[in-house]
Amino acid sequence: MFYFFIFAATLVLSAVLTFGVRSFAWRWGIVDEPKAGESRKIHSQTTPLLGGLAIFTAFFAVLFFYSDIFLAGNLSWPHLWGFFAGALIIAAGGVLDDKYNLRPQQQIIFPLLAIAALIAGGVEIEKITNPFGGPLDLSSWLWLSPLIIALWLLGLMYTTKLLDGVDGLVSGLGVIGSFIIFLFTLTTRYYQPDIALAALIFSGAAAGFLIFNWHPAKIFLGESGSLLVGYVLGVLSIISGAKIAVALLVMGIPMMDVAWTILRRVASGRNPFRFADRKHLHHRLLSLGLSQPATVAVFYFLSLSFGLAGLWLQSRGKFLALLFLAGIMLLLVAAFWFWDYVKKPRV
Repeated sequence: MFYFFIFAATLVLSAVLTFGVRSFAWRWGIVDEPKAGESRKIHSQTTPLLGGLAIFTAFFAVLFFYSDIFLAGNLSWPHLWGFFAGALIIAAGGVLDDKYNLRPQQQIIFPLLAIAALIAGGVEIEKITNPFGGPLDLSSWLWLSPLIIALWLLGLMYTTKLLDGVDGLVSGLGVIGSFIIFLFTLTTRYYQPDIALAALIFSGAAAGFLIFNWHPAKIFLGESGSLLVGYVLGVLSIISGAKIAVALLVMGIPMMDVAWTILRRVASGRNPFRFADRKHLHHRLLSLGLSQPATVAVFYFLSLSFGLAGLWLQSRGKFLALLFLAGIMLLLVAAFWFWDYVKKPRV
């Protein structure tokens, strides 16, 4: 009942804040207005941004309120302040981007500063699980932990950023991902009630926003929200003892889709962060005739199925599940390539 109360209270707070942020975004003209010729965007109505501010405020307000529980384990106040400072930097940078449409080289400054703040707060990876037996100790490689954290968080943040193109997709994956981490850290083998609390709070914060973000969306995450979801999921998977494999199982298909998108654009000579197209997996599903809710449901199903499987699988099992996910992605890439080839007009 305690966990149910926390989830419900955070959900209500997030929903109330989302309503307020929506009004603020309308008043200050921070909106996403589709323009003629923008093929990437699929919405036709002007929609307010800044939704990430509601999630950010609800999450950290409740987390600080229950900081005595969150800091009862191996975490300390510097960890929490580093976590908060990083999220605040992302939120502030996102607001600036939503208002002034920053260039890609300006946008990346804020994720990098957020990662630096987190590491400065003392968050580190001491060891990672080796699927072939025994943990890998990183304590003797002082530079390796910050590098892994930076690459991991950048990968997740840019996955959720580039994935944010369908109503309810990223916010829903935030709910699922954090809830899986909540369940995982309540198991007997990996029991960490402090991390479970934080994960449940974030799940409630994302769920409260999802009420307004479900199709047809009344508000969008904006830059702050799309990056924030990836940042928080990434941090939770690190501070829960580097349970990166669980987060990978939840976000595997989206991350591989983004990786394939970057490779495809680079191979064609385009800047992957400046050039936009409609060849993401969610765009492909929409082009096959699926509605936005149906497209989102496909992602939800894959993330929830593999995430729940991760609760029971051991290290080698998780590794095999990730290989299976990679196989699914390769099949999808091959299928859509063949589809494009068949549809290509012949001269």
